[in-house]
Amino acid sequence: MTDTLVLCYHAVSRSWPSPLAVTPDQLRSHLERLLRRGYKPVTFEAAVTAPRAPRTLAVTFDDAYRSIHRLAFPILRELGVPATVFAPTDYIGLEAPMAWPGITTWSDGPYRSELIPVDWTELNELADAGWEIGSHSCSHARLTQLTDSALASELHGSRSVCEARTGRECRSIAYPYGDLDDRVAAAAKAAGYVVGAALDRAHVNRGQLQSPRIGVYRIDDDWRFRLKASRPGRGLRSAVWSAARTIGAGVAR
Repeated sequence: MTDTLVLCYHAVSRSWPSPLAVTPDQLRSHLERLLRRGYKPVTFEAAVTAPRAPRTLAVTFDDAYRSIHRLAFPILRELGVPATVFAPTDYIGLEAPMAWPGITTWSDGPYRSELIPVDWTELNELADAGWEIGSHSCSHARLTQLTDSALASELHGSRSVCEARTGRECRSIAYPYGDLDDRVAAAAKAAGYVVGAALDRAHVNRGQLQSPRIGVYRIDDDWRFRLKASRPGRGLRSAVWSAARTIGAGVAR
């Protein structure tokens, strides 16, 4: 049985105290550990559609912060790890902080620059190095809360911009906030996506367009990371989630 592990990071920073920002040392430590354990790194799409090793690793980054290019890219290049970055296309190239609920608290003050995204030149440099450039919608909206027409616009628009600006096919999407249901997954398929990255605490695989990832955050020291990334840890999450659903269904009846 193959073991496919997909990690979800956001920003990388030496000083930003946001839960979303791991330090460069954390990132390096996490990846070196997995490589020592025999995980073979590939892009997200390859991990979901065609894992070719007994242990397959996909490293993904949501939101496309500039720190991914400046701090994560050199580490991953040194380790020989390709990654996937999911870009909210309305923001890419803006020399101003990105802004949506959950990060706007940092918009003013000493960490304002941490919210600045990459530009298309930097994304294309990552693509030239073997990285996958995926969609993170246009505006980082909560997709389940949109009307059908607005949802289609977010999905089609972002994919179209990614393809136009990179000259490469965009086949993957990460759903902002991990906000996902069957309607959103069906709309992603209709928009031409082949794989979709969820953020599922239960770590349950519901198909290629609802593929689970392990979220990795600043709080995840070596001990926490080892537990979260281990097969027993992932299995326990699935078992707890299944038990909770069964109990919930019984209460509802």
